Amino acid sequence: MSTLERRHVADAAAYFDRWLEFRCTADRVPGVQAAVLYDDEVVLSAAHGVADVSTGEALTENHLFRIASHSKTFTATAVMQLVERGTLRLDDSVGERIVELASSPIAAVTIRELLSHAGGVVRDGWDGDFWQLDRAFPDRAELLRIAADDSAVLARNERFKYSNIGYSLLGLIIEQVSGTPFRDYVTEHVIGPLGLSDTGPDLDEARRGDYAAGHTALAYAERRIPIDHIDTGAMSAATGLYSTASDLVRYAAAHFEGDDRLVGAESKRQMQHGAWKVDGTESEYGFGFEIVTIGGRRLLGHGGGYPGHITRTWFDPKDRLAVCVFTNAIDGPALGMATAAIKLVDLARGSEPDPAATGDGAVDLDSFCGRFASLWSRYDIAVLGGRLYQLSPSMVDPTLMATRLDVVDADTLRIADTIGFGSHGEVLTFERHADGSIRSVRGGSGAIAHPIDHFRAAIAGRDRITLGVPIRPG
Repeated sequence: MSTLERRHVADAAAYFDRWLEFRCTADRVPGVQAAVLYDDEVVLSAAHGVADVSTGEALTENHLFRIASHSKTFTATAVMQLVERGTLRLDDSVGERIVELASSPIAAVTIRELLSHAGGVVRDGWDGDFWQLDRAFPDRAELLRIAADDSAVLARNERFKYSNIGYSLLGLIIEQVSGTPFRDYVTEHVIGPLGLSDTGPDLDEARRGDYAAGHTALAYAERRIPIDHIDTGAMSAATGLYSTASDLVRYAAAHFEGDDRLVGAESKRQMQHGAWKVDGTESEYGFGFEIVTIGGRRLLGHGGGYPGHITRTWFDPKDRLAVCVFTNAIDGPALGMATAAIKLVDLARGSEPDPAATGDGAVDLDSFCGRFASLWSRYDIAVLGGRLYQLSPSMVDPTLMATRLDVVDADTLRIADTIGFGSHGEVLTFERHADGSIRSVRGGSGAIAHPIDHFRAAIAGRDRITLGVPIRPG
């Protein structure tokens, strides 16, 4: 595969933004906030939909989201900073660092095992209804009671066992070692050095009006209702942080190769090494990072699930690429959306530019782009890597049946590569208005399609589709 270039990311980000706008409506998600970073540049920062369904307030790039388990990556980073300074060892045990737990069932669990979820520690305790806002999140005293009780569910290093309690204890250990409250430490030593002004360790009451509302799911109701934001108490280290998509991709960039603003290369190698296979998935887990391979690209990142917010980040430390998607619904498809962005980047990267778009008499590829509809179909034409593609915005993976289009002339494209059931080798012909804008496209089964807004307006005035009465925009 060719070297990743900014143009590949810029093309993919431009289409990703259009695709997200469509998916936000199609998936009935209140709002989606997203960002794409390449090298040290935020190539895309976008928002679609609403921040709160009860008010209709438009979602913006600046609304704050609870990033939940992304917090674990900040906590792991803080731990590795303390390890680098020699004030903490990965093989120190819970009992050594938290005196109240010296005789607990998990006293022998090490920092290393907590970081990689290998300590066999209970996930959320035996009453996790704080996740449903039935009660407040545990404070320090309750966290210690949970850890001192029946917290050892499995033997150490038996398997990967995800634990919010384990990462919450890492927050207490950071406090014990640094002599600083966890929230102050992570603000000063992880957030501060990167200048992330819209990122913080837990609910900021002074900025409550800046948060996008969380919302319930459609799985158990016909409409969504808002969910209040609450503080996560002693579990901040596991799930408390807030951020924006653009801040979070800039945080991810601090974990790229060669970036030593937070931790050094040796710490990065340990954090980004797959310590455990995550059973039932294709992923592994390091120290605070999930690790997956998508289309041959090794990615790191994390997801987050806070009551009403679902978020996801992927980044490639070698290619210096990061993608972040936030949704403000408890069933938001952030994972699929972020993964789609990665696949769009790789589609662009693998494309050879169309010769017709370069040199003397070059054709403007953008003049063919848009979203089109007919009775049977709805499709996009977009530029990816200097090549035109026909894509389906209805698909959760828009690259799955991407159709390559070659320029024939200023008003004609040839279907150069498509699935076997497609119209391989046939042409799309464009009819244009006097100003060059597209009136219609004919092709793909020979059917005519129109810009989607025009088609939508034309069909809105019909109460029946009748033989011989075509759907034609005015």
